[in-house]
Amino acid sequence: MRILFVHQNFPGQFGHLAAALASRGHGVMVLTDAVNKRPIAFDVCRYPFQRRDQARNLIGLAAGITAQLDRGEAAGRAAEVLKIKHNYEPDLIIANPGWGEATFLKHVWPKARLLVYAEFCYRARGLDTDFDPEFQKPGVPNDMWVSTRRMPLLAAIDMADHAVSPTHWQQSTFPAAYRDRISVIHDGIDTRLLAPSDAATVTIPGTTIEVRAGDELLTFINRNLEPFRGYHTFMRALPKVMAARPDARVIIVGGNDVSYGAAAPPGTTWHKVFLDEVATRIDLSRMHFVGRVPYPTFVELMKVTRVHAYLTYPFVLSWSMLEAMAAGALVIGSATPPVREVIRDGENGRLVDFFDYDAWSTAIIEGLAEPQRFMALRQAARDTIIRDYDLETKCLPAMVALAERVGQGALPRA
Repeated sequence: MRILFVHQNFPGQFGHLAAALASRGHGVMVLTDAVNKRPIAFDVCRYPFQRRDQARNLIGLAAGITAQLDRGEAAGRAAEVLKIKHNYEPDLIIANPGWGEATFLKHVWPKARLLVYAEFCYRARGLDTDFDPEFQKPGVPNDMWVSTRRMPLLAAIDMADHAVSPTHWQQSTFPAAYRDRISVIHDGIDTRLLAPSDAATVTIPGTTIEVRAGDELLTFINRNLEPFRGYHTFMRALPKVMAARPDARVIIVGGNDVSYGAAAPPGTTWHKVFLDEVATRIDLSRMHFVGRVPYPTFVELMKVTRVHAYLTYPFVLSWSMLEAMAAGALVIGSATPPVREVIRDGENGRLVDFFDYDAWSTAIIEGLAEPQRFMALRQAARDTIIRDYDLETKCLPAMVALAERVGQGALPRA
């Protein structure tokens, strides 16, 4: 088959799948944004895209939805060039529709099968939008914004031949009428790379301090430090933790931008807002804000950490939580739906109410103070990932099989 991957920041979720399909003899091509400079090992078409909001004097809801339509138009025009000038006709298109790229591809190639990545469907009530009253202020304007976020996702699902979601809970965020065409297959975790190691060591970035497996280390990791992923809750739990555990070190990985949710007040960052809130009550010499780190450094951190804290609103589940479990970390997670799908409290990890700062302090202190008590949970966490989320034995074979079935027209029910 000829298979076209569409992702503005390829590979995204598709790196392993594209390589696996190519190894099976399928012709793989990539359609991506021209600003994506990552090396790509396949034939690639880069479409030029520039937001035209300012030129059109568009703001608010109009700016959001037209940016997605503009990106869809840019991808569609590049597809036309592939079709007309290069006689390219894919049998299967695999796309992440979150930025609008998939909007017009079926118009260019009506005979191609379309498999879309159904990551998350926004909703004004009951998910992330109204979860945290400190930062989320539901109301008619916000509900309108959420509706515009849903439009390209639902349009893509509606025109797709099939879709795939990484977790059952994320599948459940889509309207019931679409769920029978959304299979659930996770992107997969490399459990050979993410594996416990008593010999693991890592030098804390920006320092000469070396930490090793067995040290009293607490980690918190996100792409960016923000309320959406519980940074405020974690920081508010730290004063009691650091007072009770005077030898513990804390490593916090993450940037100062905003991935999800509202921006910090002008002139500051969420990192600074919540550090300032607790700075006089924690030992800053044992706190290490290391920014973003290379992936190999993250892997080693997960091998040496004694406790890893992971929090999220009801939203997309981060790979990092599953990777921490695979590495044998004791993961303390927020008792929110995406986390509860994987972690069972007291069996393969710990669950704590997202907003209960004292409970977070207590759970973290116990994990740091009594590592032997939680060895069975750590092993069970790794067993969970190997059984249900392993890349090579579980997820990738299932994704390859699904892609080939959809491309051949054998459309499954979820």
